[in-house]
Amino acid sequence: MTDTHKKILFRYYSDLLEDTVVETMWAEIIDLEKGYYKLDNIPFFGPLIATDDIFYAEYDEDEELLVYKKTIETSGNSIVQVIILEKGFDKEIIREKLKVVNCESEGMNETLFAVEVIREVDYSVVKSILNEYVDLSIIDFGEPCLSEKHRADLIKN
Repeated sequence: MTDTHKKILFRYYSDLLEDTVVETMWAEIIDLEKGYYKLDNIPFFGPLIATDDIFYAEYDEDEELLVYKKTIETSGNSIVQVIILEKGFDKEIIREKLKVVNCESEGMNETLFAVEVIREVDYSVVKSILNEYVDLSIIDFGEPCLSEKHRADLIKN
């Protein structure tokens, strides 16, 4: 993986944790000379970046790693964070439902997972699945990185 990918460090303020967080994620090398990379991970804490977005990163001497600087081109993908509120609820039930509508997710622990909503997916469908569980007080969710396309899905439905 290291021939085509690099580990990139992201440092940002997380609304979810109400703190500055550091997250390292894999990115595909697009142009090493220019420092352009394409995100190949689902972010957990919600920087304003989604999978397949192209961004600029540069090497930081102090961190001894490549560090994210800015997004160059957005993919149209979105990231949604889901937190399980009901003690003992199996998050895999919701993750499976989302997988059926073509949304991959990554679990961080028993109560938190991040969902990748690719551009082609109608976000209103995803949001209605999530809202079912919100109404039951099982989960809450955040939309740290909602693309223009997915915002439009909500307006037209």
